[in-house]
Amino acid sequence: MVTKGSKDYKNKELRLKIGYLGSIVGVLVNVILSIIKLVIGIATSSIAILADAFNNLSDVAASLITILGFKLSSKPPDKKHPYGHGRLEYISASIVATMVMVFGFQFIKTSIERIINPKAVIFQWIPFILLCLSIVAKIWLSRFNKRLGKKISSTALLASGTDALGDVFTTLVVTISLLISKFTDVNIDGYIGVIVSLFILFAGFNIFKDTLSQLIGEYPDEEIIEGITKGLLTYDYVLGVHDLIIHNYGPGRMMGTVDVEIPPYIDVVTIHDIIDLAERELGEEYNMNLVIHMDPVGFESKEVTLIRNEIKHILKTKESLLSFHDLVLIENFQHKYIVFDLVVDGNIIDTGEKDKELIEDITKRLNDFDNSFEYEVRLDKEF
Repeated sequence: MVTKGSKDYKNKELRLKIGYLGSIVGVLVNVILSIIKLVIGIATSSIAILADAFNNLSDVAASLITILGFKLSSKPPDKKHPYGHGRLEYISASIVATMVMVFGFQFIKTSIERIINPKAVIFQWIPFILLCLSIVAKIWLSRFNKRLGKKISSTALLASGTDALGDVFTTLVVTISLLISKFTDVNIDGYIGVIVSLFILFAGFNIFKDTLSQLIGEYPDEEIIEGITKGLLTYDYVLGVHDLIIHNYGPGRMMGTVDVEIPPYIDVVTIHDIIDLAERELGEEYNMNLVIHMDPVGFESKEVTLIRNEIKHILKTKESLLSFHDLVLIENFQHKYIVFDLVVDGNIIDTGEKDKELIEDITKRLNDFDNSFEYEVRLDKEF
């Protein structure tokens, strides 16, 4: 088993094997449960059990998407697709999400018809016992996927584990409704069918929402940002890090650019070799194509140092101001310009109007401090 012993779970091949293992086990378990519940649903005339069967089929689709994601992430780029094929997973997920929601709507309709025209549910002990066993199987599957997901830090497997736990509740409700039909004349099959159908709709909506969010572009993982930033600061002559931008082209296909601050006196060959090494090592560690830009810092006039200190003071006066970088003096004939990037909280400064107001306020305060310069403030937003 690939999960035994001391393993390097960041290794691409090992992650791929574990990803396949979790997904394939999920497919097999859910296919078996779907078939069993379809047979039970038909035998007992229960629309709720049939809906639960299709709920498990939606889990099969989700597991297949996970397999597709691991497969596509390992496919190399080609001439037409230099950034790989990872985003095909998102398109496939959108199609599956649409199908799941169609199933959900259809079962809501059928369940409402069953409420209007109730049909007796036929209780049998063997189907009841099989439903109870399916609950046990889902609990095991949830723990299995969560354990694998934690080992390789896979959000897909962790999500599958959480989803399996949600299915435990769904099947439990269906099983209780079947038991009620045995000992009472109350027919709640149609109502339970509506509840299960809503779970199916919710699952499809979540898949679609997450897929759309990934296609639009999500904020990078904080662990990756922190890891790259701290990693860069361990290299010789790297004084600071800013403007880290990460583009996600699908599972296992990321590209990143970042600026590092270096002393101005280091010779080009020496610093080039250091930066080249950082690009390779950090790129391999985080499975991305990393490009590093160098910003020489230091050796500034007393006037510029005073401006720098004033900006630091201004940062302390507003919660929305986080940091600044790339402060440079540009002299052009009779004009002197101070240009810098101001990092702000994008959750607070969230409109173009607020951008303009903030820039005007910062510029005014700097002019009040020293009006011998013209100021250009460029906003960088962090979320």
